[in-house]
Amino acid sequence: MILCSMASFSSKATLLLLLGLLTVNLPITDAQIGVCYGMLGNLPSAGEVISLYQSNNIWRMRLYDPNQPALEALRNSGIELMLGVPNSDLQSLATNPDNARQWVQRNVLNFWPSVKIKYIAVGNEVSPVNGATAWFAQFVLPAIQNVYQAIRARGLHDQIKVSTAIDMGLLGNSYPPSQSYFRGDVRSYLDPIIGYLVYANAPLLTNVYPYFAYAGNPRDISLDYALFISPSVLVWDGQYGYQNLFDAMLDAVHAAIDNTGIGYVEVVVSESGWPSDGAFAATYDNARVYLDNLVRHVGRGTPRRPSKATETYLFAMFDENWKEPELEKHFGLFYPDKRKKYPFGFGGGRKWEVAAYNPFNATVPLKSDV
Repeated sequence: MILCSMASFSSKATLLLLLGLLTVNLPITDAQIGVCYGMLGNLPSAGEVISLYQSNNIWRMRLYDPNQPALEALRNSGIELMLGVPNSDLQSLATNPDNARQWVQRNVLNFWPSVKIKYIAVGNEVSPVNGATAWFAQFVLPAIQNVYQAIRARGLHDQIKVSTAIDMGLLGNSYPPSQSYFRGDVRSYLDPIIGYLVYANAPLLTNVYPYFAYAGNPRDISLDYALFISPSVLVWDGQYGYQNLFDAMLDAVHAAIDNTGIGYVEVVVSESGWPSDGAFAATYDNARVYLDNLVRHVGRGTPRRPSKATETYLFAMFDENWKEPELEKHFGLFYPDKRKKYPFGFGGGRKWEVAAYNPFNATVPLKSDV
């Protein structure tokens, strides 16, 4: 068990407090940041949403299904897109290659290249051991392969990568990150997918939520570690030092892939966020600090992948009032009336508030399985 002692950091905490009173211009590399566009709420029109992305310098989007008004609004917008195949479509695409070709024609080729589709996420958080999604697991790989073949047949497989999005529940161990591995009862599902990703030179899409790891184990995981504000390395894993939970969780996925021995696969963080209300530790200030620091952090890579910036999609664009339970309504960067929830931005050399800035680039450890 590794805990963060605030007393030992008192002098640096004082400095952080003083810095929090200031506002400075900080050059931010925002090219790695996208935002997930969920639609489960009373939200603006697709055209208004695309304009909101553009006016806020958000140039990457994750869309969970091929919503036609959204795809039309994305034409010539300059926004790169991660396009989702809903879990409900997996069986159809897996069992009939013609269905996959028709899906690709209707939702990809009809919009390409005016819509800059970068990834197709075939299924989201499907797990063979999760009762809610277990039935879909048998269809994920064949659906990926059929969609990939339809993309390859048009010579677009180098521009559009086909993958799937997983959650951290597939890990059997995540602490320390170097000892991470995928659960034995998911290997027969996941190993062939990793093999395909190696073959297709495609990344694994992974949803990484330090909030849920912290909220599930606040005794052993420091809030400062989860929010990127611990002022020094708190976990040493061999040669790798960890100052934040995000890096530890992401490197646990890197290590789990490496430990399969199948081959090298990059990881794209397809969701990460922090709720501003609705549950334990879900506060406006925690969400603001987490999201602001995450945007600042992802250009630096992780201890295991220091030279590779971490492409990351923030969840989500809006508070979505149709979602349940309550905390799921409060992940938005914007309110449904398009007002910004938080003061920070996404580029353009703007001023960023420093209250959440961590000049020591620090964080805390992942104690146990996420």
